[in-house]
Amino acid sequence: MLRLLSGNPITRTVLKTLYKPRRKLPVKLFGHTYAHPFGLAAGMDKNAKALRGWEATGLAFVEIGGVTMLEQGGNPKPRMFRASHAQALVNRMGFNNDGSEKIQAALKNHFSRHGRPGVPIWVNLGKSKITSLDEAPMDYATTMERLWAYGDVFVVNVSSPNTPNLRELQGDEGLQSILMACGNVNEACSKQSGVPRKPVLVKVAPDMTSEQLIHIAETAKSNGADGIVVSNTTIERPEHPDPRDSAVFSQQGGMSGQPLRDRSTAMIRKVRQAVGVDWPIIGVGGIASADDAWDKLAAGATLVQAYSGFVFEGPALTKDIVNGLHKRLEASPYTTIEQVVGSSTD
Repeated sequence: MLRLLSGNPITRTVLKTLYKPRRKLPVKLFGHTYAHPFGLAAGMDKNAKALRGWEATGLAFVEIGGVTMLEQGGNPKPRMFRASHAQALVNRMGFNNDGSEKIQAALKNHFSRHGRPGVPIWVNLGKSKITSLDEAPMDYATTMERLWAYGDVFVVNVSSPNTPNLRELQGDEGLQSILMACGNVNEACSKQSGVPRKPVLVKVAPDMTSEQLIHIAETAKSNGADGIVVSNTTIERPEHPDPRDSAVFSQQGGMSGQPLRDRSTAMIRKVRQAVGVDWPIIGVGGIASADDAWDKLAAGATLVQAYSGFVFEGPALTKDIVNGLHKRLEASPYTTIEQVVGSSTD
């Protein structure tokens, strides 16, 4: 629906009028100036169908995917469940997407017809289900090579709970080999095109100890990753769910939304304290308001993303969060949103 509405100049203008924030909270990162720190997380627009729509509704950046080397139908339906009272989702989608070749063709067509989008496009890289763990570096690198010309930032997703054994790639050897393979592609494409190399981030799971989290962050940083995304969905569930949500939380899959909010914020703070002030952290997990976003920025996130929040709040979420952040900033001792980053870790 968003793709259709944004395809018409009149309705696209209506979208901008209704939903695009008027406030500017600029953040400079990865060679771009983001209009504000709020973007779309991976999983919502897996096949890059509504790029003009997301831009029209005011998001500062859009992460497409996860994209896998091979086309995948995903897990059997039903595979997405809504816990309305907890404002949470449980999904076991299984990286359903059109595959890197079809998405490459779609992006090529989009760019040729409409030009490069006005906001940075991030690409979430996943592993094809039938690809063995040993061949995972090739799988990630192939997708990155096919989409390199169209993505501004690439996110190595080794943390989805819905691809068998994928999280094993968060270990030293797996992560190092994937980052090396993607780094080689990055370097080759950069030289060939005469364009600077693209930032590569790692997306991690919340289901680990603080020691494991810090170790993965340090491993990623020391092996060339340009930042980290904290965090993906969790396989854990709330201790005392509303009885009306219990059936949803009994489903297998990854949980996102409000119950993940505090944990992901605490993880951001731990990573920031461990890696210092200069390495970018992208905060995602349970953002449904300006206060949620502010907490993640203050904990150390440079940019933030939402996924489940759009399901429960709708497209007005962007405007609400950006305007709310502007109000918080005016009432704070800071003059720019960049000064807020990590302020609660000082």
